[in-house]
Amino acid sequence: MKTRIKNLREDNDLTQKQLSEFLNISQVAYSYYELNKRSIPLELLSKLADFYNTSIDYLLYRTDEISPYPKTIKNVSKESTTI
Repeated sequence: MKTRIKNLREDNDLTQKQLSEFLNISQVAYSYYELNKRSIPLELLSKLADFYNTSIDYLLYRTDEISPYPKTIKNVSKESTTI
């Protein structure tokens, strides 16, 4: 996983400091995630996936498809709608 989050960060010309501020964590903590010295909490994985417009599965190497999954929401009439 460390390679994916590092590559996404570098591809978007971001620093560890910028991402750590977005995630409201220290730069050192973020660095540990990239180096795979600490596991990333699910809440932060979700924020990163949303930030990069991808899926948690992509960040975890469960898929090579970078596009996020379609989101399903329930409308007032209780029908599922894909957006």
